[in-house]
Amino acid sequence: MTTPMPISAADLQPLLPELTLIAGAFALLMLDLFLDNARRFITHALALVVMVAVVWMLATGVGGQGSVFSGMFVRDTLADVSKVVIVAVSALSLVYGWPYLRERNLYPGEAPVLVMFATAGMMMMVSAGSLVMVYLGLELLALCSYALVALNRDDGLATEAAMKYIVLGSLASGLLLYGMSLVYGATGSLHLPAIFDATGIALGGGGDQRLLLLTGVVFMVAGVAFKLGAAPFHMWLPDVYQGAPTPVTLFISAAPKLAAFGMAFRLLQDGVGPAAAQWQWLLAGLAAASLVIGNVIAIAQTNLKRMLAYSTVSHVGFLLVGFAGGGEVGYSAALFYAISYAIMSAAAFGAIIVLSRQGFEADRIDDFKGLNARNPWQAGLVLCVMASLAGVPPFLGFWAKLVVLGAAVNGGFLWLAIVGVLCAVIGAFYYLRVIKVMYFDEPVGEIPPARKDRVVPLVFGVNALALLALGIAWNPIMAWCKLAFAG
Repeated sequence: MTTPMPISAADLQPLLPELTLIAGAFALLMLDLFLDNARRFITHALALVVMVAVVWMLATGVGGQGSVFSGMFVRDTLADVSKVVIVAVSALSLVYGWPYLRERNLYPGEAPVLVMFATAGMMMMVSAGSLVMVYLGLELLALCSYALVALNRDDGLATEAAMKYIVLGSLASGLLLYGMSLVYGATGSLHLPAIFDATGIALGGGGDQRLLLLTGVVFMVAGVAFKLGAAPFHMWLPDVYQGAPTPVTLFISAAPKLAAFGMAFRLLQDGVGPAAAQWQWLLAGLAAASLVIGNVIAIAQTNLKRMLAYSTVSHVGFLLVGFAGGGEVGYSAALFYAISYAIMSAAAFGAIIVLSRQGFEADRIDDFKGLNARNPWQAGLVLCVMASLAGVPPFLGFWAKLVVLGAAVNGGFLWLAIVGVLCAVIGAFYYLRVIKVMYFDEPVGEIPPARKDRVVPLVFGVNALALLALGIAWNPIMAWCKLAFAG
């Protein structure tokens, strides 16, 4: 029997950002017990302070990089790049969410704590060096997400969405766990570097061990596809996006996609990398299905949140196009797309939050009719968001699509790049439809009163204009992504 190694201060240093976030979440959980609804803004404000501090720690390299706890936790450049965006977007969801939750009295003290714990789970996913760490991070994210979706307990639609999310999410977690168990049975290890070495041996040996390994890979890909929202594992997205409070939809649509990309990279490349010839074709098939299904069904939607849900399916397809290309070019392109989509998705749901009021959710496309006549500035910002999502140059979305399509061609998937181009043209239709109703249709119904707060419109303005600014100066972000996979 081996004696457990004692934990030293050196083991905890790379974990400082995670420890800070989790300690802050526990402290705020206790503090919130002593605050009434009139002072709940303190919880939100302190949560933002903690998350800004974590972003600073990650950006400046506090704690340093390294592999600790016998390789279970890995902090490298990929982890730091992903975590900076994950924590920043999570903090942005709190900024958007506070006025929305306060207006509707949706127990606002619980939301920031759940977001912080979910963010900690995502940080664990992108730093996983073991199958155990992958699953722990995934379940921490999932359990918090289920509670966030059901935040509005008096809304039947939100409760139904949460129940569907729990059932389907549990099924996906089971698929992923079963795939991990098969891989463990074929390789004899839970640590990803050891699995990488054993995978090459298992593939070369053939027989039952090879079959067991490849079956496990298929189940793991299915679990990853569900967490990303790729077709045909996307059935939870429309109902959850529509039923959840809009700030929660913003949160689960943006940051978790980047975490799921990190999880996919750790499992597939760092883990079963020698089987890339097999799982790349699985990802290519999922990408093609997501592009076609997401864009075609989105055309028929009249609810903006459901349209953006199917839009998410198509964007996940583009992300997988880059991932399927493989190599440094493909992975850096996919990471760039994940970062770009997180920013675009936050802006898209931010537009709904800015226009919504108590009793008016602004979640139908018709709610945007005649917006230019009522508020030309807001209409212009929404135009920037939709143009970026559609991939119109020079917005950020155009360059994101361009690099993943180039990565697919570079990886030998020319047919997939062609599918991507055709689906991008189809997808432009439903984004341009939103622009059309804003500028060419007459307003419907009474004009909702102007917002009393100024913070959310200001944040949305910065978010939307950033899509243009980052589109013009996108090279530094791409260089940052390439640095994550250099060497």
